[in-house]
Amino acid sequence: MLLDWMRRLGGKRIPAALLSRLRSEAGGMPLLKGLSAEETDRLVRLAGELLLAKTVTGLEDMEVDDAMRCRLALQMALPGMNLGMRAYENWREAILYPAPFVARNRWQDGIGLTHEGEQVLIGQANYQGPLVFSWPDVNESPLLDGWNVVIHETAHQFDMLDGPANGAPPLHKGMDRAAWSRAWNQAYRQFCREVDRGVEGWLDPYASENPAEFFAVLSEAFFEIPHLARRDYPELYRLLSQFYRQDPAARLPPVDETSVMPVQPS
Repeated sequence: MLLDWMRRLGGKRIPAALLSRLRSEAGGMPLLKGLSAEETDRLVRLAGELLLAKTVTGLEDMEVDDAMRCRLALQMALPGMNLGMRAYENWREAILYPAPFVARNRWQDGIGLTHEGEQVLIGQANYQGPLVFSWPDVNESPLLDGWNVVIHETAHQFDMLDGPANGAPPLHKGMDRAAWSRAWNQAYRQFCREVDRGVEGWLDPYASENPAEFFAVLSEAFFEIPHLARRDYPELYRLLSQFYRQDPAARLPPVDETSVMPVQPS
C-alpha cells in the first residue's frame, strides 16, 4: 500500500499521492465543511505528517487500507490544525478494532470513587500510550451530530500532554490557568447537578463522569455543533477557541438541536 511504500523509502517529505488522497477524503466529510483553501491545505499536510510519524494497526484480522488511515488521520488532525505536530508527541500508535471492543480499566466517577472492571468501548486514550478505536465508529464520526470519537480521544491526548487527563490541558502562553479552572469547574458542577435532576439536553450525560470527560465531550461539541456549544457555554466556547485556535461556529452551519442524539464514547 502507499504508506508502506513511503515508509520503506524512509523519507519525511509527504508524497503528492498521499496529499491527493487526503484531500479527496476530506472533501466528503461534513465535519470539514467551511474550511478555507488555506486551512484545508494545513489540515491535509498535518494529517500527512501524522500518517508518516504514527502507526495505524488493525486488530482481529482487520486489514487497514489507505482510505481508512486517511479518514482517521484527518479527524485526528482537525483539533490540532493550528497547533502542529507537538500536540501529538505523547503517542505513537493508533489501533483499530472492527467493532466495539472490551477493555479492563480503572476509572474514577463524578464523585471521586475509583472503579475497576471490564467495559465495552468504542474509543480509548491511554497516557503515553496508543489511541484505540472501533473502526465503524471512526467511519461514522464526521457527521455534525455532536458526536465524534476521534476528536474525543484526541482531546484526551492533548489533556495528557502534561500528565493524566484531568480536564486541564497545558495552555498556551497568554492563557490564564486560574480563569480556565474557574470557568470549567463551575460549568462542570452545574452540568452534574442538571444530570442528577434528570434534565435532558443536547450535551451527552457522559460528560458528567469526571472533568476529563467534560472537556473531551465539550471538545466534540465545539467542533461538530459549535453554535449550540457557544449558545449554552459561551465562556467555555471562548476558552476552547483560544486553546484550539479555531472558531468552528464561523465556518459551520447551525445544527437542529433535536437532531443531536447523545451517545457514550469512552
